[in-house]
Amino acid sequence: MSSIVLKDVYKEYILGKTKVEALRGVSLEVSKSEIISIIGPSGSGKTTLLNLIGCIDVPTKGEVIIDGENTSTMDDDKLTLIRRHKIGFIFQTFNLIPVLTAYENVEMPLISLGVPKEERHRRVIEMLDKVGLLEFKDHKPDELSGGQRQRVAIARALVINPSIVLADEPTANLDGETGKKIMEIIKTLNEEISTTVIVATHDPRVLQYVERKIYLEDGRIVREE
Repeated sequence: MSSIVLKDVYKEYILGKTKVEALRGVSLEVSKSEIISIIGPSGSGKTTLLNLIGCIDVPTKGEVIIDGENTSTMDDDKLTLIRRHKIGFIFQTFNLIPVLTAYENVEMPLISLGVPKEERHRRVIEMLDKVGLLEFKDHKPDELSGGQRQRVAIARALVINPSIVLADEPTANLDGETGKKIMEIIKTLNEEISTTVIVATHDPRVLQYVERKIYLEDGRIVREE
């Protein structure tokens, strides 16, 4: 079963008097628990594609279907529910809340979902342990290295048990060895909890960890490997 289906998707933005075509007729299917990469230069449409799959935006034309639900025609409230319950985001800039500890950052999405405190505690501790950060649970982001902060971001993305994880350049701000460790964690967790993972990147070191590569240029898929 495909957890993600895009059918002839277009996305246009109006900037002043200029129309920008960010995606031009993209069709794609991603199977449940598959890990793939979206590869392309800046401006190729990678982030736009992630935003549509992540229900942050809707297409100008075409359909985006997540776990059998057509999100293209949903209102903001329904899109928010899909994001909260089904999708975990990992950003290159980590997007952690600086005044909160690692534990509290990972706990945040569970609070939004109304998960009881005891269950939140169990899941946060389990996820911090999985990413090797349990001993740093009381540290704030500025007390952690870049790699540690990215691991907190991974734990936060996965603590809701999402069906889909979207990672936008997750190794961009990390040195080579740390980037490798981050991808190993993402790959291991993908295998353990059968989450579908899409990684947008132009880091060639990421490619050994994915099952399929989708190449984007000028808003179009130009090839797959």
